[in-house]
Amino acid sequence: MRSYLLIIIAFCVALSSAAQTPDLARPLPSSWQYTDGIPQTLPDDDSWWKSFNDPVLDSLITLGVNNNFDLSMAMRRMDAAARQIDAARAAYYPTLGVNAAYTRSRSEGVNANRYSLGATASWEIDLFGKITAGVRQKKAAYRASRAEWTGAMVSLAGNIASTYVQLRQYEAQLKVAEQNTLAQDSIAGLVKARYDAGLGSKPSLEQAQSLMYSTRSTIPSLRTSVAKTRSALALLVGVYPGELEPLLSRGDRLPDYHMVVSAGVPADLLRRRPDIAQAEAEVAAAAAAAGIAKKDYLPSLTIEGNVGVAAGTPGDMFTSHGFNYSVTPTLSWTVFDGLARRANVAAANDELLAQIDNYNYVVMNAYAEVDNALIAYGNTLSQISDAEQARDSAMEFLHLQLDLYTQGLSTFSDVATAQQSVLSYSNNVINARAAALTALIDLYEALGGGFVQ
Repeated sequence: MRSYLLIIIAFCVALSSAAQTPDLARPLPSSWQYTDGIPQTLPDDDSWWKSFNDPVLDSLITLGVNNNFDLSMAMRRMDAAARQIDAARAAYYPTLGVNAAYTRSRSEGVNANRYSLGATASWEIDLFGKITAGVRQKKAAYRASRAEWTGAMVSLAGNIASTYVQLRQYEAQLKVAEQNTLAQDSIAGLVKARYDAGLGSKPSLEQAQSLMYSTRSTIPSLRTSVAKTRSALALLVGVYPGELEPLLSRGDRLPDYHMVVSAGVPADLLRRRPDIAQAEAEVAAAAAAAGIAKKDYLPSLTIEGNVGVAAGTPGDMFTSHGFNYSVTPTLSWTVFDGLARRANVAAANDELLAQIDNYNYVVMNAYAEVDNALIAYGNTLSQISDAEQARDSAMEFLHLQLDLYTQGLSTFSDVATAQQSVLSYSNNVINARAAALTALIDLYEALGGGFVQ
């Protein structure tokens, strides 16, 4: 009988092919394809947002790290995943219990009492590594959860930085609108004075005042945008909007967008991007789950036992006649289950393939995000230069047209056109600078943020 049992076990071991994590993503390109020759060196493993040299932004991200609810929830999920590892490891050890009972019965007119006190134990031997595979799965799930938390940190810092840039963008546009309103009001006063002196026309006066009122009408909506963006920023950092006022009042300009961009080589994404680490861990967890499903074909060996005392009276419980024990090794093997195990293995394999597809997608998407951010940043730098030159030329053109108008050598329409150009090009400069900052933020997020815990 023993030889038959050994043959069965050996046969089961031969059947148990442990699921191995298959080869993952297609190889990444060896270098980035982009213009302007940006150096390929890794970013500093530091808080990347400090490269903007904006103390207000630094303080906002510190607040967000301490207060943000999404980050807190991700941390709690990570802690829960760590506890699941301990729960899986507990299966290595026997389960112990104690029991005490009193039974009173009556049979054939005779009353009987029985007292019992004992301990029980049950221990599943990890004969074919099923428990080990379960622990491996929980470890992979923890790594995925930790990567999710790191990704939440990177995303939070990026969202705070992007919202802060948007706030400063609206504030700059508001300032431009207010300054242009004052300038246009001053010019409208000049046109009115010429009109009162009989040197100007009524249409010119109406055009000057219409332009001034049009610019002024944009101010309330810009103030609304500023207020809404401050509220969004407050939500990200976990405080009420009023609490941000003292901090935000310390600055009123867009951060510096001039900096050396370090992208690294594409292969570095595999160790830096939290979502790639998470996807890889999820593949490992799915592979372990597939291995567990296959091991359901194998028998399980459980040892159960109990020891205790029992007697009809309390005084007889601790005598030699009251002592009892039992040890029961059990080898159980499901021979047929209506093909449920086969379906479970197929489902686990399908889930594994789905996670591999997800990993490939995440890697390719990461490469595209970095490539796009690099291109966007290089292009916005050129856009800023052109926008600044256009704005400066428009301001010079306005001065020239204003001089010609006051000398009676041109109509006010030329002045109005120049005023509109100054306002438009000034906003273009602000938008281009904000776009450069947004491209930098997108790049740092695409690279994994440079955040190392």
